Amino acid sequence: MTLQKKVFITQSNYIPWKGYFDNIKQVDIFVVYDDMQYTKRDWRNRNLIKTEQGLKWLTIPVEVKGKYFQKIKDTKIADKNWNLSHLAILKQSYKQAPCYKEMIEWVEEMYINCTYDYLTDINIHFIQSINNFLSITSKIRNSSEFELVDGKTERLIDICTQLEASDYYSGPSAKSYIDSEKFFARNIDVHYFDYGNYPIYHQLHGKFEHNVSIIDLILNEGIKSTGFLKS
Repeated sequence: MTLQKKVFITQSNYIPWKGYFDNIKQVDIFVVYDDMQYTKRDWRNRNLIKTEQGLKWLTIPVEVKGKYFQKIKDTKIADKNWNLSHLAILKQSYKQAPCYKEMIEWVEEMYINCTYDYLTDINIHFIQSINNFLSITSKIRNSSEFELVDGKTERLIDICTQLEASDYYSGPSAKSYIDSEKFFARNIDVHYFDYGNYPIYHQLHGKFEHNVSIIDLILNEGIKSTGFLKS
């Protein structure tokens, strides 16, 4: 009998939304796909929070070399004090949140200890810290550990094969470019996560927004946060 091994492969994001962690939670191995090209104005180095003035982007300043092909894992930070700036904004925006007092020390430690020079290391720092808080035990690997072939679908299949995966998980947007039949030919089942019907939690500053950083959920719901995930 072949043992089931579930794998999720995607680029690292900065303080991702709850759906990202739902994907990680339901697999055995999460592969950080940071051999891909860094893209501007994307989730790699920024995410949304809620403030009294409305939705706000928290953006990590990074060095981008024009049209040069720059991998996510090679993207360096442009401002050493970005972490303290983001921490100050979070404190100001969420000081009235129900679980602010019980969670702010944890948030402070996470930010103050984030002194890495490269974006991928920063993102993994936050992802692993939040995984620990949410009791997510999935193993994290980097795509740079693997020898990869050419082709969008072929690269993903290659990683899954090297990990002896039985199941590949992805967000729904990947349906537009993944050739599922190629996975099936290698005896790998493909699953797309459904991001609909998330429960609503207590949230500050007006109309409820699902697509914000999971930090919003944690500062509002604290240790109850896992109850608002779907997996």
